[in-house]
Amino acid sequence: MVKILLSAALMAVVSVAQAKPAFTGINFSGIYDCKGSNELVGNYQVTIKLKLNRISSYGKFGAYDFSTETDNAVTYRGQAVANGNRLALSYKMSDGKYAEYTTGIAEMKKLSRGRWSFSNLYYEPDDSGGNYGKEDCVMQFASVIKPATKLKLKQKS
Repeated sequence: MVKILLSAALMAVVSVAQAKPAFTGINFSGIYDCKGSNELVGNYQVTIKLKLNRISSYGKFGAYDFSTETDNAVTYRGQAVANGNRLALSYKMSDGKYAEYTTGIAEMKKLSRGRWSFSNLYYEPDDSGGNYGKEDCVMQFASVIKPATKLKLKQKS
């Protein structure tokens, strides 16, 4: 009886310890320039950064660290998850005792090789029905950094 219980316990541990499949989804990491609008703020611009969390991503499921900074240096931080081209976002802005939570949903669209865009439809709850908004975001072009050229030094004779 003890052997049966030990075998069952060992099988449970082995099944939990199995590795997740490797991440095979699309990596949407990058910096995005966004133009948005909502009833509370009106029109605005923000910069969004998405960074793939490789440890938590597997198969077609991508987990991302998310941050956005407004023109007046207010920062929101949170997470995003992707399944295929669908992206869900959850983030929070804190300012002292005040905290604002936002939930968004987006569909990623390919612009060119390695470049993406998305429209984020979001909701921010409050005591009077909440605030709804939309952001249209376009991934910035990657900066190409050329390697430094080696200087040839003249040898003194």
